[in-house]
Amino acid sequence: MEGNLSLVGYGLATIGPAIAVGLIFAAYINGVARQPESGRLLQPIAILGFALAEALAIFGLVLFFL
Repeated sequence: MEGNLSLVGYGLATIGPAIAVGLIFAAYINGVARQPESGRLLQPIAILGFALAEALAIFGLVLFFL
């Protein structure tokens, strides 16, 4: 029963990073739509935020296997 519960826990843990990635890119698209010339400035910030949010999901995956 432990394996099934940890699988449910990992599934719940991925909801947070998934929402974060959606909000990050929604804010990026909104910012570029308002000021198209700021696209080059906002792109690295959006990618950094995406990487940090995905690191949380990968950390949860590692904990799932422990």
